[in-house]
Amino acid sequence: MKSTELPLPAFYDAKNAERWGFHPNEETLHGAAAAWRKAHGVKPSAADAQNVHLLLIDVQKDFCFPQGSLYVAGRSGTGAVDDSRRIAEFIYRNLASITNITVTMDTHFAYQIFFPAFWVDREDRPLTAHREITTAQIDAGEVRPNPAVAKWLCGGSYPWLMKQVRYYCEELEKAGKYKLYLWPPHCILGSDGHALAGVVHEARMFHAFARGVQSWVEVKGGNPLTENYSVMQPEVLTRHDGQPLAQRSTGFLRTLLHADAVIIAGQAASHCVRSSIEDILTEIALTDRALAKKIYVMTDCMSPVTVPDGKGGFAVDFTAEADKALARFAAAGMNLVKSTDPIPCLGA
Repeated sequence: MKSTELPLPAFYDAKNAERWGFHPNEETLHGAAAAWRKAHGVKPSAADAQNVHLLLIDVQKDFCFPQGSLYVAGRSGTGAVDDSRRIAEFIYRNLASITNITVTMDTHFAYQIFFPAFWVDREDRPLTAHREITTAQIDAGEVRPNPAVAKWLCGGSYPWLMKQVRYYCEELEKAGKYKLYLWPPHCILGSDGHALAGVVHEARMFHAFARGVQSWVEVKGGNPLTENYSVMQPEVLTRHDGQPLAQRSTGFLRTLLHADAVIIAGQAASHCVRSSIEDILTEIALTDRALAKKIYVMTDCMSPVTVPDGKGGFAVDFTAEADKALARFAAAGMNLVKSTDPIPCLGA
């Protein structure tokens, strides 16, 4: 055990990583944190000689449990469940060295451009999830936005909406990262699935109480006309008429790059984690490439999106995309680590 590591607290139960209904009692946690701080000589985060920022991306119930609408199972089938357990244990062991924890929260409504409800086919039938939408399909009349959306989204101007969705798909295709992909409704604001996985929420709140630091949250994904995989920015920033559609999270990006070390984990390795790190890397390339060495990516605390085909295989498997992204990050100078590795920024 490293000298800076702490034991797991007595209240922690690893099995809670498997329990959809688990949620901690924050008042009890506050009392336990006070006792823990005294017993182990834990100092406030404000006293840290270096700023170590743990970024947890979208560790929400819809992604982290089989009951969730978009469970990130990986190829093992237990991907996000195992990831949540390892994230919680990493926080407890390194509580005295982690200065800040920020969680991102994917936050959606009933109609988003990447939800089936936003679209209909040429016979006005609803579409289904796990398919792509392309400009070619729109031009051929195979798919079109749900006319009901235009009333509240763009003042009833359906021609404007048609131009916008085609422009959006075209911009995605030009960028070459993604085509528009339809996901099952997930992380709907107000739903059970929007909440953080209880075992991770428990650990982050215990850290906040023990170290006297705020429990930071970055919300993303509410704009109905763009995807927002990355916490740093939506996929498309402008409308077809040249007006702004969304904006970058420049303040939060600066917060991360001003830290002495940034440790990243969460869901999913193939999408929101990947996109967030890519945007960080883009900023680093524009600022100072040497900054990449202070980014630590915990590869055993994230999993790729997979969709079983019911026959023992996968109808959709984004594992290769996640692996390629990790290789790019390492080549750029970022550190690929596991949650149990001695990590230099934590005093190893």
